[in-house]
Amino acid sequence: MDITTQTDFDILIVGAGLVGASVACAVAAGNREGQALRIGVVEAGDKSVSYQGESFDPRVVALSGASQRFLDRFGAWEEIVGARLCPYTGMRVWDSEGTAEIHFDCREVRQPCLGYIVENSVAVNAIRRCMTRFSNIQLLCPARVVGLQRRAEVFAVELGEGRTVSAHLLIAADGADSKLRSLAEFKTREWDYGHKAIVTTVRTEKSHDFVARQCFFSHGPLAFLPLITDTGDSHYCSIVWSLEHPLAQKLMALGDGDFCARLSLAFEHCLGEITTCAERFCLPLRQRHAISYVQAGIALVGDAAHTIHPLAGQGVNLGFLDAEALVEEIQRALLRQLPLSEYSILRRYQRRRMGDNLGMMGAMESFKRMFGSRDPFVRWLRNTGMRELDKLPLLKNIAVKKAIG
Repeated sequence: MDITTQTDFDILIVGAGLVGASVACAVAAGNREGQALRIGVVEAGDKSVSYQGESFDPRVVALSGASQRFLDRFGAWEEIVGARLCPYTGMRVWDSEGTAEIHFDCREVRQPCLGYIVENSVAVNAIRRCMTRFSNIQLLCPARVVGLQRRAEVFAVELGEGRTVSAHLLIAADGADSKLRSLAEFKTREWDYGHKAIVTTVRTEKSHDFVARQCFFSHGPLAFLPLITDTGDSHYCSIVWSLEHPLAQKLMALGDGDFCARLSLAFEHCLGEITTCAERFCLPLRQRHAISYVQAGIALVGDAAHTIHPLAGQGVNLGFLDAEALVEEIQRALLRQLPLSEYSILRRYQRRRMGDNLGMMGAMESFKRMFGSRDPFVRWLRNTGMRELDKLPLLKNIAVKKAIG
């Protein structure tokens, strides 16, 4: 590690969300005695709000087995289990404009579940509690990055109000609109999907039975993700409804009763009537990918590096895979006594992650276009494909195992 120039931190992470906080914890947990790095974490917002009872965070994440194992490395998974999460044991996917559907069941791959639906605030709070266990992690909150200067092998990061901190390695984990990415002049490729996502929590007449459901329309997918209350009530779901802009605006303008009726109809009353809905949020959907994830001394992770369509719920899982790969490369640098800012180390991280991320982005774009097509032949083709895949347990199991990590 480069110790020729004194700095405030060895590593400065911008963003204490799911990915940024997990990088800090994983690095700290992996440090051997005598190698404890000074880790700073900059977070602009206040601590995440807690939800209890029948009140749910409107933002949820679907965590894979790979993400679970990563979080377990530094104790965050135990914290999440002790708070609140909902396993899903099955998945049902169908085309609203056809008769085909496909089912996935955890028993077919001999697993207790296919994954877990976790409220964003539950996961963030759990990881931040883990951060407090490491004396070499310092959380700078609230603090906002406003400037960046490179001084030889050291970065000076301006946090406003005259405060500046320095570090050898910067990690941008500050989301899709990353300030650090912008200040460091990383270039991106991006485009608007022409969709918005309506996100809310609903109560359903029937129990979800711990099955995640997704219906594809030509205007976009509608997902019902199972939730469970502190008392075990399984009549709640988080919905993500991807819609073209005009239709999204019309549905957002409806009263709660009319919206629930439209939602029940669109979802073909699979869970009976939608009886209530919480506050609705309407979020623009945009795909973005950094042309490069790294510069000398700077790395992008998670949404700062890439954002994809939420139809498969893989965004945060890709972010955790980024985090895991970057932490392993940092540990490799320490073992080889290389500077943390060593460009070859960061390029290894980029080589490990960029191909997988681009592959997932390409797959999601293909799904979106295929199910968004109104061409009768494409409609027939996708229904035939789904119907045949549902009859092939071997291929289904390969797909499930890949998805659950």
